[in-house]
This record gives sequence, C-alpha cells and structure tokens, in this order.
Amino acid sequence: MRKPFLTCTLALLSTVVPGFLGCKSSPQQAAGGAASDPLRVQVPNDLLQSIRLGKPEWQEVMTEQRVAARLQTDASRMARIGSPVEGRITRVLVFEGERVRQGQILAMLHSNALSDTQFAFVKAVSEEKLARQAADRAKQLVQSDVIGAAELQKREAEVLQSTTEVAALRAQLHGLGMSESAIESLENTRRLTSDYPIIASISGTVIERKVTVGQVVQPADPAFMVADLSNLWFAADVPEPQAGSLEVGKDVIATIPALPAEEVKGRLSFVSPIVNPETRTVQARMDLPNPKGLFKPDMLASMTFESRPEKGMTIPTTAVVREDNKDHVFVQTSPNQFLLRQVELGPEMADRQVVLRGIAAEDTIVLDGAFHLNNKRKQDQIKGGE
Repeated sequence: MRKPFLTCTLALLSTVVPGFLGCKSSPQQAAGGAASDPLRVQVPNDLLQSIRLGKPEWQEVMTEQRVAARLQTDASRMARIGSPVEGRITRVLVFEGERVRQGQILAMLHSNALSDTQFAFVKAVSEEKLARQAADRAKQLVQSDVIGAAELQKREAEVLQSTTEVAALRAQLHGLGMSESAIESLENTRRLTSDYPIIASISGTVIERKVTVGQVVQPADPAFMVADLSNLWFAADVPEPQAGSLEVGKDVIATIPALPAEEVKGRLSFVSPIVNPETRTVQARMDLPNPKGLFKPDMLASMTFESRPEKGMTIPTTAVVREDNKDHVFVQTSPNQFLLRQVELGPEMADRQVVLRGIAAEDTIVLDGAFHLNNKRKQDQIKGGE
C-alpha cells in the first residue's frame, strides 16, 4: 500500500515543483521590464545633491533674422552716358572694366545734325555782324538827314533779331555738348566739324558698353554705364512679417559666401516706406565702403539683424543634453526620477537658450549637472543589458 502512495507523491511533486519555480521567476522579469525605459533614470540621493533643479524662465529675447541679400552699385554714383545728337560711331576708345576720369573721351561719332547746327550758327553770326554794320551806317545817315529815324529803328530791330538767333543757336550747341571754348573757336575760324566726342560725366569704372563701331545712336540711347565702385550697397528684400523691426540706423551684420573671411558690420541706411505688393517684401540696404575694389556688384550675400524684443522661455545652456544630434533636457517626474525629453531650441543668448517647444513653464528640470545625470542613465542602460 505504501509503495503506490510514494509513487503518486513523487509524480505530484514532479508536476508542482516546476510550476512553483516558474512562478518564482516572474517577479524578476516584471522588475526588469519596469527598468527598461532608456530615457528614465533613477538618481541616488548623493547624486541628487550635486545637481541643481529649477524651472524655465521667461525673459525678453532678441532673435536674429537672416535674409538673402546682394551687392548693388550705388545708384548715386552711376551715370548713363550717351550722345545728345544722332550719329554713327566711328571710334570706341574704352571698354568694360576700364577706369575713366571725368571729361575723358569714351567714343567718337560722326553727326550731320551737329554740323548742320554749326553751319546755322556761323551763318547767324555773319548775319548779326552785317546787321550791326547796317545799323551803324543808318545812325550816320540819320545824323546827316539822309534817312529818317524809322529806317534806323528797322535796322536796330534786325540787329536784335540776329543777336537773339545767335544766342539761341549758341545754347543749342551747348546742348549738343560743345564747350564754350569750342563754340568761340567755331565763331572765329568758321571751321565746321561733324566729329562729336562722347565724354565721361563722372570718374569711375566702365561697367557696361552698348555701342560698337558703325552703330547709329540716338540721343535717347545710352552708350556707356560708368560707376564709382568705391562705395556699394548691400540690398535685401525682407519678407513683410520680418520687416516690422527695420529702421534706419539698425545694426546689421553682412556676409558674402564668395569672401567668407570678410564679415561686414554696419547700419541700415535705407528702409523702403512701402511694401512691394507682388513679393510682399520691404527693401532695405546698407552702405559698403569699397576703397580696394574687393567687393563686386551682384555678389550674393546675406544680412543678419535682430528683431524687436519678445517674451521667450529660456533655459541655461548647462541644462541641454545633446543626444543623437538632437537637444534634450531632464524633466523631474518624481523626487528621485527624471525623464530625458527632446526639446526644440531657438537662438542662444549669452549662456541661455530659447525653448520653442518640448517643455512647459511649470516643468521642473535639471538646470545644472545634466551631463552627470546623462552618464548615470547610460551606465544604467549598460548594466541592464548585461
């Protein structure tokens, strides 16, 4: 009777013991699952005393705004140079990139209109001379009672008319570009010329040439563009939402990709009073001294300026943990437990950074000592993986 009972007891134990052992291991597995969150860290009291906790702070922040810009020729130092008379280009004396001085001849043209006006001027001068001589003789004849006073008045009227015509043609020659000395020479020598010089009105660099030999030009046609490049403009079209803080005198930092070592600091010299209705932008510019010619028109650039002060939530830079190319902070979830939370940061100001999103103003975060806390979190991960 005892042998069958022993056999049954052993059989029962063989089924109960493994079950009992299995139930004993499940609490360990549950504990391991709770500690598997890689973003949480349990902090012992000694480490907790070495970190500083606090909340984000609201302060006045100045955000930097960066807009695309370009270098432009200073419009106040440019000149469109052409011919005031119609003619055919016979010689071109300067080309793009050459420096010229004020009064230098840039090209020569042949103009029939110039010679026609010169001929009319010479003829008017001769008629004026004859009219004066006739008036002088009339005065003598009046004194001798040979002619009446009416005839003298007629001759004097002819003098006045011829003098007015000479003055008008002289002004016309001035308008055609002839100097006073050249007009006096024409008056004395009676030598006509159809050659007309196109002369630089300012000193600078030829940035554009629009004529070639044999080309017929009209008075409205520009022949050359000359610019003084010793001063340029940084110009930018600032989007309307960012243009509210723009004003003349505002500090600006400009950079040029082609010249990375050249950072230019200055102030806005112009802010457009209107918004471009097509692009919804406001034009702004800054003067750029260029005495050495290092900077060139149409270079691409960027302009950076500060916006108006705004309220922003900030945290110290010591609170930021850089992990996987992203920014994080440790948020306290219980007295000894912290959670690593991803945040999006804005511009940096001194030793603080603006928080755009990720935490709230009421969150308690690690302000100082986040580096040590992150090392503890990584150590826990390593131990948990063994």
